[in-house]
Amino acid sequence: MSDLLSLSAPDLAALLCSRVCHDIISPVGAINNGLELLDEGGADEDAMNLIRASAINASARLQFARIAFGAAGSAGMQIDTGDAQTVAAAFINNEKPELEWVGARALLPKNQVKLLLNLLLVANAAIPRGGKLRVSLENLDTAPSFTITAQGPMLRVPPKFLELHSGNKPEEAVDAHTVQFYYTLLLSRETGMQINIRATAEEIILSAGL
Repeated sequence: MSDLLSLSAPDLAALLCSRVCHDIISPVGAINNGLELLDEGGADEDAMNLIRASAINASARLQFARIAFGAAGSAGMQIDTGDAQTVAAAFINNEKPELEWVGARALLPKNQVKLLLNLLLVANAAIPRGGKLRVSLENLDTAPSFTITAQGPMLRVPPKFLELHSGNKPEEAVDAHTVQFYYTLLLSRETGMQINIRATAEEIILSAGL
């Protein structure tokens, strides 16, 4: 992670904005398609169902991004893990895996919660064909720790995340597709929560703790 801070603040902000736009462009495009169907005067019920489902999807992705990438919680510098669970469940509901969340509800420093949600994104990327994600929160009152277990077919820790985590200089520059991995490790550095990776043929475990 020696080159972790090589991105300038403007470049990091631009890449994260690109990542958020990438996440919401599909449901927003689907809403537009539904509106075009309505304008054509046909398939009203199908069009409304498409618009409704896509609007829910876009809202879930934006609410997730607000906490995972944005300045949510700046006033008190803390975020409720219950709110994190709510946005995570809504986000994963539009993805392929099932989500299980285990742990008490607590107020934690915002960057710790942002790290948790970003680790969830990494774990989700590790099972592109779906499966199960289990989030476990422990010792929230003393020394918070997070464990995310991913199970599913074709398990693989994203290679770019492994490369950045190793501390070696990346072969290719961080771009909008890989900036989330970079940001996850930046949050790890800022919070002092070390990320550990354990991968077997059956599961991938991502953990972070003080």
